[in-house]
Amino acid sequence: MTKYIFVTGGVTSSLGKGIIAASLAKLLQARGLKVTIQKFDPYINIDPGTLNPYEHGECYVTEDGAETDLDLGHYERFLNVPTSQANNVTTGRIYSHVIEQERAGAYLGKTVQVVPHITDEIKRRMLLLGQSGEYDIVITELGGTVGDIESLPFIEAVRQLRWELGNNDSLVIHLTLVPYLAAAGELKTKPTQHSVKTLLEYGVQPDILVCRTEHKLNNDIRKKLALFCNVNINAVVESIDAPTIYDVPLNMLREQLDKTVLAKLKLSTKNEPDLENWKSFLGKLKNPTDEVNIGLVGKYVELPDAYKSIAEAFIHAGATNETKVKVKYIAAESVNQENVAEKLKGLDGVLVAPGFGERGLEGKLETIRFVRENKVPFFGICLGMQCSVIEFGRNVLGLKGANSFEMDDKTPHPVINLMEEQKTIKNMGGTMRLGAYDCEIKKGTKAFSIYGKSKISERHRHRYEFNNEYLKDYEKAGMIASGINPTTGLVEIVELKDHPFFVAGQFHPELKSTVVNPHPLFVSFVAAALTHKKSK
Repeated sequence: MTKYIFVTGGVTSSLGKGIIAASLAKLLQARGLKVTIQKFDPYINIDPGTLNPYEHGECYVTEDGAETDLDLGHYERFLNVPTSQANNVTTGRIYSHVIEQERAGAYLGKTVQVVPHITDEIKRRMLLLGQSGEYDIVITELGGTVGDIESLPFIEAVRQLRWELGNNDSLVIHLTLVPYLAAAGELKTKPTQHSVKTLLEYGVQPDILVCRTEHKLNNDIRKKLALFCNVNINAVVESIDAPTIYDVPLNMLREQLDKTVLAKLKLSTKNEPDLENWKSFLGKLKNPTDEVNIGLVGKYVELPDAYKSIAEAFIHAGATNETKVKVKYIAAESVNQENVAEKLKGLDGVLVAPGFGERGLEGKLETIRFVRENKVPFFGICLGMQCSVIEFGRNVLGLKGANSFEMDDKTPHPVINLMEEQKTIKNMGGTMRLGAYDCEIKKGTKAFSIYGKSKISERHRHRYEFNNEYLKDYEKAGMIASGINPTTGLVEIVELKDHPFFVAGQFHPELKSTVVNPHPLFVSFVAAALTHKKSK
């Protein structure tokens, strides 16, 4: 029978519930259990797909095309198991479903209320993955902070589920903050006490406290927290600030979080976790033999979380190359013809990032022109690939005014265009190519040597495509379409023949990079940057 773990947060947001959930899942997985994690977000948007990245960081896309919270990226990177539509649920989705049901007469004329109708739908979705029979344990992370108005229905659903499932089949982990007051020179437990008190008012008793702290918790603090929060002293877990998120599973192992969880769920603790691969990755990550400087040119660079998966993919690829990757974030709007050489000075490679809209487009085009002409390793992702096509069209093929139909619907040369069948669809998101699509790679190309195979699958999130009417001209001039979608004939990868590393993909390779399987495009790009650095 599937067991359920609920992770709540208190005192403040951004304490790292996602990392704690992923770390615990990693430890349980390393003991041989089948684990998945799901995120319940209290905002009313149906999904994060229409949210500005400044609001909520990047929008993570799953294999089945769900636009989800960036925490699902952490789940996949830690567990190396794909997530799906079912792993991310928002208040908007819950209410939308209940209202549709009411309109269809499913509630037989009853008054539709938060309890039981909304909470029943939340519970149904909380149990969904567990009922598939694929998992021993389902971890559910509740977004927001205990005490938020929008979180109330989720906490109430957890209270009901705890009562229905019984003590040995579910537990609640409460992540909280134990701040250090420098003036007093001590850690303070009062915020945690208040947070747990709020949870108790809603009828939920946490089983385990995970305490985020900058200083070690001594035994007196642990005793005090245990006493005032009604938990065992061994269920007060220290989560001290770590140099990297990838340290957290080993920190939680030292604190025996996994053992405490297994004991409370009446599961065997016989198998010690096998973390050899994880430790080997950490060893390489912390002991690099070299370093490279990579420029990331994008429009949301003030918030690095907008490019979270790219940053993590660089960490995985860096460890594989035993190289520290230092990412320099460059605002695309700030780049122009006069300053491009200065902006890109000292960089060993440049990545032009994904994004939507016109802002920063000219800066991206100038960046690509510079790296193409100066033979600096270049990697383009999604809009980055489309920009490389526009730049090549304008500056090599001489297509004056070449552009993407997205940026200029009057362009004489729409080298990036909408497919005909998409032009009539008006709903935002309705025209998107979302989720995993196949790609066939031509033998003898750079892409083939990187992947080492001709059939791959990558995740997409975009609306516009390479315009195949121009393909022959591009290939004649040296920009090769090395990856093609076998069903539609759409271009997936372009590369330059006479360049040490100039590869751009219409898809988002960063979404498939994990600790166990670093993405080959990132690994090769970092290796090319290293070669470029040494050749200077």
